[in-house]
Amino acid sequence: MRVSLRLDSECVRAFHLMLLQRLAVLPHVEICVDARPAGGGTPGSAAALFQLETAIHGLPADGPAKRLPLSTVAPYRAEPPAPADLVLDLCGDAHVNGTRVWRVTYDGAAGEAALLASILDGRTPIARIEENGTVVAEGRLGTEYGGIALASFQDMLARTASLILAAMTGSARAALPVLPVLPEPAQADALPQIPSTAKLGVRAGKALARRIVQKIYHLCYNAPHWKVGWRQTDGRDLFDLRAHPASGWRVLPDDGSRFYADPFPILYQGQVTLFVEDYIHRLGKAIISAVPFGPAGPIGRPEPVLDLPYHLSYPFVFERDGGVWMVPESCANRTVDLYRATAFPGGWVKEATLLSDIVASDATLVEHGGRWWLFATVRDGGGAFSDALHLWSAPDFRGPWTPHPENPVLVDIASARPAGRMVERNGQLLRPVQDCRRSYGAALGIARIAHLDVNGMEQVVETILTPGALWNGRKLHTLNEAGGLEFIDGSAIAPRWKQKRRPSLT
Repeated sequence: MRVSLRLDSECVRAFHLMLLQRLAVLPHVEICVDARPAGGGTPGSAAALFQLETAIHGLPADGPAKRLPLSTVAPYRAEPPAPADLVLDLCGDAHVNGTRVWRVTYDGAAGEAALLASILDGRTPIARIEENGTVVAEGRLGTEYGGIALASFQDMLARTASLILAAMTGSARAALPVLPVLPEPAQADALPQIPSTAKLGVRAGKALARRIVQKIYHLCYNAPHWKVGWRQTDGRDLFDLRAHPASGWRVLPDDGSRFYADPFPILYQGQVTLFVEDYIHRLGKAIISAVPFGPAGPIGRPEPVLDLPYHLSYPFVFERDGGVWMVPESCANRTVDLYRATAFPGGWVKEATLLSDIVASDATLVEHGGRWWLFATVRDGGGAFSDALHLWSAPDFRGPWTPHPENPVLVDIASARPAGRMVERNGQLLRPVQDCRRSYGAALGIARIAHLDVNGMEQVVETILTPGALWNGRKLHTLNEAGGLEFIDGSAIAPRWKQKRRPSLT
């Protein structure tokens, strides 16, 4: 099949070259470029904003938004242009009689200016690939860098490429899950427009001032700083309540020099033990620690059980075949690894590398339909860490793991990233998910898996829980339960001057 990529010759970006290179390796695809001036691109004032953000935030200069000379795509240009079987229209102006056209839109409007306008308007844009008004694929794009226009723009360009590739291989979803309504600032029905040069100048000034405030804040506070909340369920957990319990939550204390996050409890040999990400601010990395729990709370303090040269988090721990196993997040090492406890809660030895050469976040395993499934969000070709859900399946949790033929099975910043163990209730598989529309880990969703097999995955987000009076953390991020004790986590404020000196562990 001959595919023509329609792009604006006056604004060639690294995103376009990366997309062309990935399309060119698809089997049975011959790729070419239709590069003519399109007009309506991002204005020069937006480029000035990007330059300022690059300087004040230390952003890389070679991201997907980097401008490239037209000659970069010359190897893909055919002269004279040959007829195409399919046109991938990134500009919104392709009209070819008798040829199929896939138009890429953001909140209903085509072109990168529409994407940037949505970002500057504070929206979470929905990207669609449409053919004659029919949706071929769609995804809710996101970023972990809200408030930084360039970082958001680059993340969303990279995920647009993922969506186009999924559509080309036939693995893309044609519809997003409907979400419960979150209270958000009112938005006009009209499509947003890029602000005027004067307004972008004001925005740039505010961005600089905000960065200065952030620098001062980081001198005074440890940020980010997370905290773990816990409670006794008395037989009704959040999957039952779908709301914060009236009793609220108690907090696992820390000494201010570190924080605890990603709580994973396990009931083993009659004792609940809580595993956490133990992040040491001074080192800028985390280890895995554990603490036994009784009905009155932690018995002692979390103590290190797994410390590696790279950052560890999300200690997915489970019991199977008479032993206790853990799959901690190790995306900094570009692996997903399986460990076994030889002296519980410590003595962890590596049993296998389940996935390699991959930036996968929050790997979560579940046994369902006679197979094991691994859920994780993947930073595919750049972009956000939280919006592209990939699946793998295996006959055994040790592997071998086979990628799902429809990966990514979901592109959705509001419900892709795992947020804890999946549970079965009344024959239904329920999945905690992170809703990162407002910011990373801002809210917690509960999704029902409507369909899961080698042909695809569908979920329905039934509940979204946000922080509030009963959990006054600034975010709500993870949910797990064991032995009648339930745990969540969220961010907090930790003044540096209130740190307590932690006794030596030696």
